[in-house]
Amino acid sequence: MVRTREKRPMAFYVLAAFFALFVLFLYGPMLTIFILSFQGPNGGLTFPMNGFSFHWFVNLFQQQAVGDFGGSFLRSLKLGLIVMVVTVVVSFMAGLAFRRRFRGDTFVFYLAIASLIVPSILISLGIGLLFNIFQIQPHWYSSGLGAHLTWTFPFGLLIMFAVFNRFDPSFEEAARDLGASNWQTIRHVVLPMVAPSLIGVAMFSFTLSYDEFARTLMTAGALNTLPLEIYGMTTNVTTPVLYALGTLTTVFSFVVIGLAFGAVLLLRRRKAIG
Repeated sequence: MVRTREKRPMAFYVLAAFFALFVLFLYGPMLTIFILSFQGPNGGLTFPMNGFSFHWFVNLFQQQAVGDFGGSFLRSLKLGLIVMVVTVVVSFMAGLAFRRRFRGDTFVFYLAIASLIVPSILISLGIGLLFNIFQIQPHWYSSGLGAHLTWTFPFGLLIMFAVFNRFDPSFEEAARDLGASNWQTIRHVVLPMVAPSLIGVAMFSFTLSYDEFARTLMTAGALNTLPLEIYGMTTNVTTPVLYALGTLTTVFSFVVIGLAFGAVLLLRRRKAIG
């Protein structure tokens, strides 16, 4: 019996074309920057390439005129790690708290996620103005931290709500029947079961903070984070050293994502063995 190949509907080709354009716009510029960062010493910012070398990667760490790359990277790294820890801890605690209804919980929930619908630049401007009104000097570790948390915490909260909505409370009841305290139940039962989701929240919050521009613009103070430094470099750098910086930061982001996935796989393997 010969099977006739089913003809695909027109919607399939429309969606396939849309997906191809999505991939092109997402990875095309990234691939272009990656290739041009390996220009030769006499290469420029556009094609065709003039040789192949690692000259601009070396130049990135040697030339001080291109900007404070090292300092801005460390500030973004520190800020991302702080935001990650705060978001994970507060999101987890909020997820536990919202498992039981309390008066005003709906208002608190919408208040917490309201910043997602407010333009980021307005939040940055508002926090910057508030610090000026109280005559407090804005810094990346104070006003910048608060601005980033308004962006990462709602996402962490929504993720933990989804996790705890599917969480079976019978596991906690069994632990308490065996004599476990509330803290022991959370530590030995709840935390191991939601650990992969917490790793996801950590990765999500870190990457959102690490490359955030709009909410940092008015709140970072005198010292730039990496996105602000890159933006500033676009106005005075006319060599592929800017592309080298973009390549390194992109690779770093993929490394962070890879570590997060590796941690999740390790937890699943340990759970399967146990």
